[in-house]
Amino acid sequence: MAGRARVATFRFLGALIERVPESLAVAAARRIGRSIPAKDSRRHLAANLRRALGGSIDLDPELIDRYVERALASYGQYWAEGAKLPALSATTITDRFQISEGRGYLDAAYAAGAGVVVALPHVGSWEWGGALLAQIGMPMTAVAEALEPPALFEWFKSKRESIGITIEPLDSHAGTVLLDTLRRGGVVGLLCDRDLVGNGIPVEFFGERVTFPAGPATLALRTGAALVAAACYAGPGRDHFAVITPPIPAERLGRLRDDVARVTQSIAKELEGLIRRAPEQWHVLQPRFETP
Repeated sequence: MAGRARVATFRFLGALIERVPESLAVAAARRIGRSIPAKDSRRHLAANLRRALGGSIDLDPELIDRYVERALASYGQYWAEGAKLPALSATTITDRFQISEGRGYLDAAYAAGAGVVVALPHVGSWEWGGALLAQIGMPMTAVAEALEPPALFEWFKSKRESIGITIEPLDSHAGTVLLDTLRRGGVVGLLCDRDLVGNGIPVEFFGERVTFPAGPATLALRTGAALVAAACYAGPGRDHFAVITPPIPAERLGRLRDDVARVTQSIAKELEGLIRRAPEQWHVLQPRFETP
């Protein structure tokens, strides 16, 4: 019963957001985001933002607090804009989303025909980027955590697929699906600034050792696909824009394990730069670093 009620709630809220004016939905979501009461979430977010802003414990606490408030508002906006996307026309998406840097890297990588792996941070709204890629003929396949009950995951999956993003559950079959996608010359987008499984590759990230998932590097090394990093930012105003990095070298040089470690470190470095462009849009409310 509780599971069905949860699905019904999400369905109702999703339908409501699709129907109300976007400005109203976003304003309400930003207000709700700022009111997140969980002290742990706020504490983790503050620690993460402190690292992204330079890592110094001497940073003004009031400055960190302001960034936390802005990040929580941005997090609420992310959910509202993601829920609104299925109700927007293809023309609206292409009019309001621009790849402001690196479009040439993406076009060249896709034209090469060996597939493209896009490494993404939890910044802004990656779903807007996926919707844009579908409109320009480069539909993206992504993976997502399983949700309970399964009907809720299927609902989220259907909503993402309605805007052109193919979603695969994060399970034992996901790797095979992603490999097949790349071997057909397709695009795979992977959020990779968090290690959800906990068995990732040690890297230096904002001056501290953390782990990153091995997936993006492994896929690129095994298939020869091009590897780029990208972030999709909200703004200015109601618009969105993306920045795509130059291709990250992902050639086999030795043992696969060593190559994966090397390439994953390169990904972490690129994600640092993308996050620093708009740290208030970095939505990681889980602990990411050992030190505060």
